Amino acid sequence: MSYKLISKFCLFAVSVLLIAQSCSPAAEKLQRSSSGGTVIDQLERPLPNPIEPVDEFTYAKMRDTRSEDGSPGDAYWQQYATYDMNLELNPKKKRLHGSVTIEYQNNSPNSLGLLYLELAMNAHQKDAVRIRNLDITKGMKIKSVIANGRELNEGRPGSPSWSVDNTVMFIRPHDRLESGGSVTLEIDWELDIPQRGASGRNGWDKDLFFLGYFYPHMRVHDDVYGWMMDPFKGNAEFYHGFADYTMNITMPADWVVMGTGEFLNPEEVLAPHVLERYIEAGNTTDIVHVIKKEDFGHKATAESENGMHTWRFTSEKVRDVAFSATRRSFWDATTAPVGDLNGDGETNYSRINAFWRELAPLWSEMADYAQHSVSFLSDFHQFPYPWPHMTAVEGSNIIGGGMEYPMMTLMGDYNTRGAMALYSVTAHEIAHMWFPMIVSTNERHFTWIDEGNTVFATDHARADYFNLDNPHRGTQNNYIGFAVTGREGEMMRRSDFHYTQQAYGVASYPKPASVLVALRGVLGEEVFWDAYHTIVQEWAWKHPYPYDLFNTFERVSGRDLSWFWRSWYYETWMLNHEVAGVAVDESEGVSVITIVDHEHAIMPVHLLITLEDGTEIREVISEEVWLTGVRETELTVPHTNIEKVEIDPEQHFPDIERNLNIWPR
Repeated sequence: MSYKLISKFCLFAVSVLLIAQSCSPAAEKLQRSSSGGTVIDQLERPLPNPIEPVDEFTYAKMRDTRSEDGSPGDAYWQQYATYDMNLELNPKKKRLHGSVTIEYQNNSPNSLGLLYLELAMNAHQKDAVRIRNLDITKGMKIKSVIANGRELNEGRPGSPSWSVDNTVMFIRPHDRLESGGSVTLEIDWELDIPQRGASGRNGWDKDLFFLGYFYPHMRVHDDVYGWMMDPFKGNAEFYHGFADYTMNITMPADWVVMGTGEFLNPEEVLAPHVLERYIEAGNTTDIVHVIKKEDFGHKATAESENGMHTWRFTSEKVRDVAFSATRRSFWDATTAPVGDLNGDGETNYSRINAFWRELAPLWSEMADYAQHSVSFLSDFHQFPYPWPHMTAVEGSNIIGGGMEYPMMTLMGDYNTRGAMALYSVTAHEIAHMWFPMIVSTNERHFTWIDEGNTVFATDHARADYFNLDNPHRGTQNNYIGFAVTGREGEMMRRSDFHYTQQAYGVASYPKPASVLVALRGVLGEEVFWDAYHTIVQEWAWKHPYPYDLFNTFERVSGRDLSWFWRSWYYETWMLNHEVAGVAVDESEGVSVITIVDHEHAIMPVHLLITLEDGTEIREVISEEVWLTGVRETELTVPHTNIEKVEIDPEQHFPDIERNLNIWPR
């Protein structure tokens, strides 16, 4: 979704004793004097402790489901499910009736006596635990539950039954679900639809519905933590497993529906002339106006004997599903080239749909924005967009920013923010199709993984579309502007446990994106992109944790980067390098450049030295210098005619006082 408690100096006597375990050999040399005593007074700065994954991750590596090098282990497993849903939406009552059959496959080595599902929309119930204000509704009402053909009663602890606690549903079948086995669950429910659901992630407006999180959804049971039990509180987002879905959505015949998956029956529900345009749009990269103003209402859909239509969709290997319903929206459509999906050397295409109302005139360009985003981001991730369509739905009065679902996005009108902002939110939500819809991360714990990668990708896409220089400057400034207030929170802090919404937002969006830019500066373009694309390829359709990402970057680069992870992900340390001066020694024919590090983040110093004749010289002061505990270092160069010295001229690194990076000032 589109959006520095400064660490106390805690590495005194006890911490210094731990530095012998630090990531830096240079730091180790300082720890013992010739007499064997611990050298404490030589340290001028805190040094990074080693990175130690949580015990659960260490045990997963011992079980060979995770690898030391960051790749999935040989024994990696994940659960899988199929959902067969029949849905009926009553627009007048704002109510959804649903029935689902879930086939849940236990691929874990564990015998499961309890099954856990998420009822996210119960966050709207009066007594629900939440950290954002939400419309109050009755939430999701479970009407019946059947497990393997046997009906279960509600709320009988210790016996076959089901119960609901806030957004968590518990099911105890008659028999345990053994490793390798499966269980069939049949659940009927109804949902009162809030106008702004799940903090604006779904809801309704005049002549428009957008539904997500509307069904009982199996919670993730993974190889690290087992069942993911954190409730949805309206803020930190989701962790979902992969599944196959069918959705049959019944509505009054004057509503047009689009949902996650392949649209199976356009010839049954679309009016003949609309169907003709829909088919045309699937065979061109030009924009086709599938539904025009004169088609609003019954003219857009086929005739119906009973006044109802059922719209059918099917999808494979997706984390979730959503659907929209509208009766006064324009429908623009085209296709986007995504690359070679099946290795036959031919370019594949995906459909692009844009549904928007007259109140959002900037959306007349949405099909073009989405088309560019899908094509650009397929190439950016070196992973072609894999699904039959990408649909953008305008949801003014439901949402101000944007929200992503597999193949579906809901976004505001952006009337007051302009075209570039609308393009940016479009690219951002579509970038989520890779993180977390393909590389499926635990957003409720580590929002920064998917949002940081998505902001990073958005900056690149926007620069390509609008031909911009330095696309990351604004993102860096957003991070720096908050970091210097001293109210920042660590990126590795669990998402719902930040002290403020601002701290959560910065740690989730601009900071992780800025840190990726910094990592690219540290590793260089070729190595960084090799590692980045390796993560996408190896963890597509799987569930990586942060340590998997860290380990992959270290494996591909061949470098110990624990100083980097500690500085940026585990601490709220900032970066502030200064070119403090240049001293010329004519007798020796050299100049001595003094560099001072005013803050705690460990980073190399990339220098561009310009001589009076215009000659440019590049030098790098390794991060190892700072890992010895010093705050100041010198670089001697064999020149006396230096005109200018600049740190990080490409501005990869989020330095909080960039004016100190240049000499003379």
